[in-house]
Amino acid sequence: MTELALVERVRARLATDPGPPTRTAVAALVREEAGGLLGDDEVLRAVRAAVDELAGAGPLEPLLRAPGVTDVLVNGPDEVWVDRGTGLERAPVRFPDEDAVRRLAVRLAAAAGRRLDDAAPWVDVGLPDGTRLHAVLPPVAATGTCLSLRVLRRAALGLDDLDRRGTLPGEAGDLLRAVLATRLAFLVTGGTGSGKTTLLAALLGQVPATERLVLCEDAPELAPAHPHVVRLATRPPNVEGVGEVTLRDLVRQALRMRPDRLVVGEVRGAEVTDLLAALNTGHDGGCGTLHANRAAEVPARLEALGVAAGLERAAVHSQAAAALAVVVHLRRTGTGRRVEELGVVSRVGPLVTVEPGWRADGGPCPAAGRLRALVGRPG
Repeated sequence: MTELALVERVRARLATDPGPPTRTAVAALVREEAGGLLGDDEVLRAVRAAVDELAGAGPLEPLLRAPGVTDVLVNGPDEVWVDRGTGLERAPVRFPDEDAVRRLAVRLAAAAGRRLDDAAPWVDVGLPDGTRLHAVLPPVAATGTCLSLRVLRRAALGLDDLDRRGTLPGEAGDLLRAVLATRLAFLVTGGTGSGKTTLLAALLGQVPATERLVLCEDAPELAPAHPHVVRLATRPPNVEGVGEVTLRDLVRQALRMRPDRLVVGEVRGAEVTDLLAALNTGHDGGCGTLHANRAAEVPARLEALGVAAGLERAAVHSQAAAALAVVVHLRRTGTGRRVEELGVVSRVGPLVTVEPGWRADGGPCPAAGRLRALVGRPG
């Protein structure tokens, strides 16, 4: 019996078992199916092949568990990439063929209770271990099945840890602590992988233990070192298309849970209207993250999200002006991630702007005085 035939027999038996297969169960079935026909070395290789194929994340498992890895990307059977925080690099991992990549994508989606097939050719879901999975099948993915896995690192970093890593240059750390102490509402902004969630979690860890944090997230990524955290997570619709819980639903429920700090893990849709409204009704100190290329572009991003949710343009800007005080912008560089700017939200006529109050590069900061006045730190 060949190793491939053995793996196929194990797969067929596991197909009748409820729930995702465990490594122990896969190994036991391999030994049982081998029936003494294979030597010890052959059985060991077959066990490894079957475990890679049928349990966990398969051949990607070692990459996901490697220290420092934040993303694992699969563009095809011979093209696997990892990101360790300094940019993408090719990984020495290969799949036997396109079918193996597709089987892994379908199995991972099923482990999270989601469907992935020709009728539903993409999925975006959190796996049971917290890893974020996005997968796209052909023909939507023209070159073959594509997997994107974002690794959830539960080890929370504090502000002191980020300072040692160079994330908080100059006065950034002191200014951010002052933002928290004065209970200013703020957004942490930046591009994908710039460290927004990591910084937000570190900041929340500085909130006094007497305060109650209510977190609203699509995936449970925030892990603040704080004794009083209530976590709310979205839920996708089931196969019948019902039962969905959106981020907007969570924000509305959170407001009824006596939050001292309302936190939205990532503002990216209609929930922006409820968040801005909440921050305008006595829920000071609230915060969240937002994708933006520059701090100055935050008003345009809020406008786009708010208008899509049904607000008038003027209403979005009016709400933002009253709700938000500071924008903390991060940038990813070749040497890591760092706070690039602290912007001050200001109203100019009917519109909102974000002007630099502090910059890591020492550039002009027209709102420096206003920032220091907000946080109570004289210049």
